[in-house]
Amino acid sequence: MGEGKGGFAKAAEPFVCGGSAATFASCVIHPIDLAKVRMQLYGQLNPGKPVPSFTSILSTMVKNDGVSSVYKGVDAAIGRQMVYGTARIGLHRTISNKMVEWNEGKPINFLAKTLSGMASGSIAVCIGTPFDIALVRLQADSMAPVEERRNYKNVFDALIRTTKEEGVKALYKGLMPNILRGMSMNVGMLACYDQAKEVVAKILNDPMTDGPSLPTKMGSSCVAGFTAALFSLPFDLIKSRLMAQKPHPETGVMPYSGIFDCCVKIFKVEGPLGFFSGFSAYYGRCAPHAMIILLSIESITQGYRKTFNL
Repeated sequence: MGEGKGGFAKAAEPFVCGGSAATFASCVIHPIDLAKVRMQLYGQLNPGKPVPSFTSILSTMVKNDGVSSVYKGVDAAIGRQMVYGTARIGLHRTISNKMVEWNEGKPINFLAKTLSGMASGSIAVCIGTPFDIALVRLQADSMAPVEERRNYKNVFDALIRTTKEEGVKALYKGLMPNILRGMSMNVGMLACYDQAKEVVAKILNDPMTDGPSLPTKMGSSCVAGFTAALFSLPFDLIKSRLMAQKPHPETGVMPYSGIFDCCVKIFKVEGPLGFFSGFSAYYGRCAPHAMIILLSIESITQGYRKTFNL
């Protein structure tokens, strides 16, 4: 019995520890994430106007609606990470660990890490997209004119009303760009972190006998934060636009008919750099988010193993 429990605890370790670290990181960087979404939607709602910086967005929100306004939608962010974050980190660690076993305990190459990141990212997105829909809508709602706001009470109200008013399919709007974002995010964050860790350890002469040292983890997580932002931002922007869109009040026509139409319109109205709108806020979110996850997961894992004597 004890061995069975130990086996289950060992199998659950990457999911429990990964989900806990992802949830903690999202709570910390939520205000930056909120500003990022608003910067991405600003070009759509205010064509031709320069996009404000994320610091000005946050300061304006605090001034007009109080400090609590920068945590609008945090319940959806927590729900999303408990599902999506748990799955993407847990699956990646499980798949990559299995690949190491198949490779006779030797480190796997970057291609194998990339495939693991893409597979785990795509699966996790399919599970967590409804919470992503709720998160984007809660964050974007106050940007719309008063008469067009949805005024969701919380994440569950957003999920229930979206299903009742628009059907179950509405919970999976923007699924394809979200899958592409999840794949690119996992490759940029987790696969690149694993690869950077090996490179940084060599540069710092870190033997990693008892795991990577703090300087190795810091350097690797900085690299992973940048690559995650660079690889995934275009898909994240398209995903946000598709998830937040609503029918025109007079014609009833949606702003975008799909991924390709969204790409074409962004390119025509905002130019090539429009796909990287809000990069400062997005990088400001990805870098600390990646670092918090990758640093805290080590401590969480140590505590988890002591608790279950693994």
